[in-house]
Amino acid sequence: MKVPFLDLKIQYNSIREEILEELIQVMENTAFASGPFVKKFEEAFAAYCQCRHAIGVGSGTDALWTALLGLGVGPGDEVITVAHTFIATCEAISFTGAKPVFVDIEDRTCTMDPTLIEAVITPRTKAIIPVHLYGQMADMDPIMEIARKHNLFVIEDAAQAHGAEYKGRRAGSIGDAGCYSFYPGKNLGAYGEAGAVVTNNDELAARIRMFRDHGQRQKYYHSIIGWNSRMDGFQGAVLGVKLKHLPQWTEARRNNAALYNELLAGMPGIELPVEAAERIHVYHIYPIHTANRAAFMEALEKQDIHCGIHYPVPVHLQDAYHSLGYTEGSLPVTERRAAQEVSLPMFAELTPEQLQAVANTIKNYIKM
Repeated sequence: MKVPFLDLKIQYNSIREEILEELIQVMENTAFASGPFVKKFEEAFAAYCQCRHAIGVGSGTDALWTALLGLGVGPGDEVITVAHTFIATCEAISFTGAKPVFVDIEDRTCTMDPTLIEAVITPRTKAIIPVHLYGQMADMDPIMEIARKHNLFVIEDAAQAHGAEYKGRRAGSIGDAGCYSFYPGKNLGAYGEAGAVVTNNDELAARIRMFRDHGQRQKYYHSIIGWNSRMDGFQGAVLGVKLKHLPQWTEARRNNAALYNELLAGMPGIELPVEAAERIHVYHIYPIHTANRAAFMEALEKQDIHCGIHYPVPVHLQDAYHSLGYTEGSLPVTERRAAQEVSLPMFAELTPEQLQAVANTIKNYIKM
């Protein structure tokens, strides 16, 4: 049985009429750049994230960049984050002129290890960016405690964590800001590039709104040097429709993960993902870990089961960040996880039969 890693067409067909009706309204109102459809989505998404503000921008990378700039991070500053993430987390830091400083991850959750943060804080440290990886939030209480102690900003990278919770609080609502990506494959995905910053800080929200629109408070009056990072009307419309369905899609993902857990329990050589206590994992990715990844993926591929890797080369070992001076062994947990991680098919519309087919193929591989 063919099992794709992701199938966006199934989701589109399930909401096709709603989407087309809303896109027609964008065209009828010629509301193409920002405008009422973006504003409506921003208001709904802010409420969903338990925040006062959501500011739509051009991508998740823009969300991180504008949040950092809005908080005054710039040349000479240092920002503590993790290397087990997509490179955008670090690109955003670099493009402010600041320097990324890496700490290792917790072995069980693959998120930032709070016990390692204080050891890398220097007088230049300005902010911390925990990454809510795979759909599970980092351990935010100790991170926030350290940030308050050292007067640091916290920006949550919530690009994979739409709807995730930590002790009853939604991703993005705990730090100074939360940054979301709406890349098409995300749990809440646009039909193109889009992102958002959420925050409860009124002044920060105002600065980001200006920056994303060429530094304007009103048209042709530029208070700061800004940039063009507006969300377009089509994406606002699409996201507004899809946000209404996100709770049921999240429930379906969690049900799929639970069935994976049941079907794969106790298999030798396979380590399953862990949902930490007092957190709600939304399973953007369902990552397992196995020592012989190449053989494992080849066996699944032969049965037309498609997997992924998130992420094969940690950021601290990428050529782009060679100048930071990290080497193999600098972040041992990150490096081991990067070498062993395999992302199994995961999307809301997976059927029990497809999940069973994945599990059966893994069982047959292990018996070999």
